[in-house]
Amino acid sequence: MTTTTSGGDHLSLTFAALADPTRRAMLTRLGQGPATVTELAKPFSISGPAITKHLKVLEKAGLITREKEAQWRRCRIEAQRLREANEFIEKYRKFWEDSFDRLEVYLQKLQAKDAQPAIKASAEPGVTGGTEGEGI
Repeated sequence: MTTTTSGGDHLSLTFAALADPTRRAMLTRLGQGPATVTELAKPFSISGPAITKHLKVLEKAGLITREKEAQWRRCRIEAQRLREANEFIEKYRKFWEDSFDRLEVYLQKLQAKDAQPAIKASAEPGVTGGTEGEGI
């Protein structure tokens, strides 16, 4: 398991950071290119310290980097942690898709097996398919 200096694993930090809609919105914005803290804060009606707290969570998770340029703090998205989270999710997506595919094949076999006795019963000699007493 890959760990950070604080002892938490990267995926847990990544998913914890992604759990908040404000942080996801910030990442979406940073997906368009670098932005200052002020630009990131503009769409939200939350305090400056709350914005800083969100950015620290994203930074601790390795999802962004913050650099000081003159009086501005510019933020950039870091794709590596997102790739790792995607790889983790992809393994489970493949597992579940394969499981559902096997279940579908199994259910089709069961349906085919259940349909066979009905075909055999209607093909038996002397069975006309009419009501009782007909043809006697």
